[in-house]
Amino acid sequence: MTDEGGVSAGLFITFEGGDGAGKTTQIERVRQWFEDRGRVVLVTREPGGTELGVELRRMILSGADDVDPRTEALLYAADRAHHVAAVVRPALDADTIVLGDRYIDSSLAYQGAARCLGVEEIRTLSAWATEGLQPDLTFLLDLPPEVGARRSSSEPDRLEREPTDFHERVRHQYLQLAEQDPQRIVVIDAVGTPDQVFSEIRGVLEERVDLGSAVVGAEPSAIEEPATVESAETGPLESSPAEDTAETHSSSLSGLRTEAQATLWGSSGEGMLL
Repeated sequence: MTDEGGVSAGLFITFEGGDGAGKTTQIERVRQWFEDRGRVVLVTREPGGTELGVELRRMILSGADDVDPRTEALLYAADRAHHVAAVVRPALDADTIVLGDRYIDSSLAYQGAARCLGVEEIRTLSAWATEGLQPDLTFLLDLPPEVGARRSSSEPDRLEREPTDFHERVRHQYLQLAEQDPQRIVVIDAVGTPDQVFSEIRGVLEERVDLGSAVVGAEPSAIEEPATVESAETGPLESSPAEDTAETHSSSLSGLRTEAQATLWGSSGEGMLL
């Protein structure tokens, strides 16, 4: 993908959706799908994909309830800036498939729309923080908020404790983003079983992502080890590159980014949201 930082070799796929949508479960299945095809995969998340991010996550989600919306948005932006610089960009440059649990779309939905800070204002802030890095593909796991609330088995965090109308605004904004950018954001019905949801996701991957056939060894380097964090959906989210790269493989596709874009977007790649 081309961004303000240039062209990277890997593939950046993000997963979005409300609480209880099953993002963690599906990310692990997609990780396995890519690894079965000989690719190095890095799973990470926001906030909390770095040591600094773990502390910011604690302050944002488990801190005082009186954190004002602008402070919340700036903390998310700080986490994202460090996360992209320390983890995501180095991994992409090393021809790694990066699977991200939340990215800029979350801020647009939660802080921009639900917190009423303004979607365009949050978009501008996030674009500056990430130097314009955009996902190649985003899966939006769509779920009514009341269904997500029933699925949760852990103590709700500060955002999860918000009233239903807050989460309805989040969902509405997510769907609006998908309507504005259907080439990047694919809406997946998350009401079904994990197998049913993954079947939809797998179909999209098989249709849009062309990884080629040649596989050679490659050792990703200079990537900060993402923290292992607890997920409200499935428990610990393993994201250590030491595990991911025990037997490293990457495609000898010098033009992977260009080919992947052509597969994902057609010939132009236009219309992508941050």
